[in-house]
Amino acid sequence: MKTYSRILNFIKPYWKHLSASIFCTILFAVLNGASVYLTIPLLDTLFQEQGKVKPQEQTQMIDKANGLLPHWVTDVKEAVSQAFNNFIFSGSKTEALMKICVLVLFTFLTKNIFGYLQAYYLATVEQGLIKDMRDSAYKHLHKLPMSFFKNEKTGNLISRITNDVNAVQASVSAVFLNLIREPLTILVFLGIAISISWKLMLFSIVILPVSLFVISWIGLILRRHSILLQEKMADITTVLHETISGVKIVKAFGMEEYENKKFMRQTKSYFNLFLKIVRIRNASSPITEFLSVVVGVFIVYYGGKLVLEEGTLKASEFLGFLFSIFQLMPPIKELSGVNNRLQESSAAAERVFEILDTKPGIEDRQDALRVDTLSEKITFQNLSFHYEDSEQLVLNDLCFTINKGEIVALVGSSGSGKTTLVDLLPRFYDPTSGSILIDGIDIKDIKIESLRSMMGIVTQETVLFNDTIRNNIAYGLDNYPMDKIIKAAKAANAHDFIMQFPHGYDTVVGERGAKISGGQRQRISIARALLVNPPIMIFDEATSALDNESEVLVQEAIERLMKERTTVVIAHRLSTIRNADKILVLEKGRIIQQGRHEELMESSKSVYRKLYELQFRD
Repeated sequence: MKTYSRILNFIKPYWKHLSASIFCTILFAVLNGASVYLTIPLLDTLFQEQGKVKPQEQTQMIDKANGLLPHWVTDVKEAVSQAFNNFIFSGSKTEALMKICVLVLFTFLTKNIFGYLQAYYLATVEQGLIKDMRDSAYKHLHKLPMSFFKNEKTGNLISRITNDVNAVQASVSAVFLNLIREPLTILVFLGIAISISWKLMLFSIVILPVSLFVISWIGLILRRHSILLQEKMADITTVLHETISGVKIVKAFGMEEYENKKFMRQTKSYFNLFLKIVRIRNASSPITEFLSVVVGVFIVYYGGKLVLEEGTLKASEFLGFLFSIFQLMPPIKELSGVNNRLQESSAAAERVFEILDTKPGIEDRQDALRVDTLSEKITFQNLSFHYEDSEQLVLNDLCFTINKGEIVALVGSSGSGKTTLVDLLPRFYDPTSGSILIDGIDIKDIKIESLRSMMGIVTQETVLFNDTIRNNIAYGLDNYPMDKIIKAAKAANAHDFIMQFPHGYDTVVGERGAKISGGQRQRISIARALLVNPPIMIFDEATSALDNESEVLVQEAIERLMKERTTVVIAHRLSTIRNADKILVLEKGRIIQQGRHEELMESSKSVYRKLYELQFRD
């Protein structure tokens, strides 16, 4: 119930549409009952029984004899019935028939109009719920720290925001359509049936306790299996995403058959589980229907005796009663599936709410400051860090300063903590202990948006979006002046190759920039960084994956980007090392040496010198 109350919060903005839908549902149920009730005077007219005891008189006698209803209720009912019969049966039989036919036509017309309006308004609520829930989950993803994405499967996240959110839709119609329309329909036809013969009505309610037990039992089983089904779909999405992303490796190693088998194992598992759920879900309707028919047979037998032997019930009334009882079966069957749909949608909603309930480990403090530029220095004080799933320190008590305008190079073997260190500066992660200060202000006291706007980041793995080159360079900047985009591209050594494409800056680069080379992707990312003109630049082995020609062009662009900026670079190229104002040598998360290139090369036992001879010497 707690889960569903949270779903209802997403419906609040659409309360007007929901109210209109409920209003139309009520009218639909009432008119549905009226359309059936009109069969009694129609049959009376056709079978010429209007001269016999009228329905309201028969009902009044039964009610008063048994004390079933208060006198004022029976009096009102009698007055209404009398007025209705006087209107219908005044005049000739043909005129009565005409009146009934017009009423039937009008009733069915208005019933269907309200049915259409109810469906339209409810669809607005359903789709609004899906849109808002999906938007909320997507927006919340952007607030979550990098550690969250490190521990989650991409396919699983995609499945939650697409498949699971869609599954929640069923709960809206289940509650605001079925749980309103079907009980109302049941009450309307129950009232009609009781007004005709309360004794016969007792037989129809025998089925309810049995049905409720069956419904609850099936619902609990479905809830458990629905969670498993959503997880299986997430596994399929994950395998699909990984295969498409790594299609080059799959083909290079000839692993198509291996991936096919892996994918088919997941789809087979989903197939078997889905069939199991279908078997359980579909069992509730036929079981409920069969139990209803059992009661129906008893009703036909007992009602037939009242008509044929006792004469306390007219044939037209008995047929009207049967119509009412049979009209009860569809809503009862619908209600038997409501709990199932609620359980399934609640299970899906729980998976979506798991994302929304995940706390963003990195958030703005209440009194966070806006800082737009670096005036003096960046200070790292007693900085230590370990990942959430490990107690082993990746960085251990680091202390150093980067002055404004300096180029600081980070050098060390793989796993020494270089990338982790630069990830702490834009607050992709927060230090386990210690602090990072910009001009004496702890970066935790700076608004995250403000902090990251001061930084441009170029990594080894360049991420471009499936959009035009123009939009990738001016990422997030609508209607940005074209001359400034071209200027940034020229500074990044990208303009010439861009103009060689048939569509120039309007060329679509494909998913993750798959339609252009690695060197071209890197230069576009540098142009993107140049365009925002950040005071702090971070390079994470930006040229390590490039061929020699591309590396030279990218390095030229990087050197332009470094000018008059504070730069932290995980070094790959010799010229970057030599030009650095300060080189930090990391080993197992500690700074074991620091200084300029010449200083660190002086000692023959220097760790830096050994690294240089292994990695950087031509």
